[in-house]
Amino acid sequence: MNYKKTKLSISVPKQFIAQRNRFFSFVGTSILWITGWKVKGAIPDMKKLLVIIAPHTSNWDFVYGMSLVLSLKIKIYWLGKHTIFKKGFRRLLKNLGGIPVNRQDSKNIISDVIDISKREGGILIGLSPEGTRKKAEKWKSGFLRMAQSMDCPILLATIDYPSKEISFRELFYPTGDNQRDIEHLKKYYKDFIGKIPEYF
Repeated sequence: MNYKKTKLSISVPKQFIAQRNRFFSFVGTSILWITGWKVKGAIPDMKKLLVIIAPHTSNWDFVYGMSLVLSLKIKIYWLGKHTIFKKGFRRLLKNLGGIPVNRQDSKNIISDVIDISKREGGILIGLSPEGTRKKAEKWKSGFLRMAQSMDCPILLATIDYPSKEISFRELFYPTGDNQRDIEHLKKYYKDFIGKIPEYF
């Protein structure tokens, strides 16, 4: 398996720092502090990087994940189910990097992400490898194909409810054998517990 461990830096690279109003950072930091969540690790200094975070078992994952993004002023694009981009929130979510995905018609997502990367000279994009917060017996390989198309590694991030910890951990390099990679990643994430464990 073409799998490598990489020591992470202690800061968010400048190319992934967003120019947002300080109020957003205050809100994100406050939510994490009030709820007792900790953050460990950091984002490697690379131009292109795909981040997957698991286990994803609850809508609360989005709340804590977005709080982290706001707190650290991270400029990240993220894929979300199109139904959360409701009228009144659509513009805000897109301004925060949201890319709506209709699972019934998601053929152009990879090309859209590549276009953004070319336009901006790089990209940090995040998603859930399961593709749903419900139990998924079989993970789809879209995130692997996206990393391969972008020619970038995958940063493994975890959300663990017992320890209330979100961690940026290791870099994973897809091998081209999608099924083997998925099985490896499912085993990697089995030691972390989501809000609703039976969904993972």
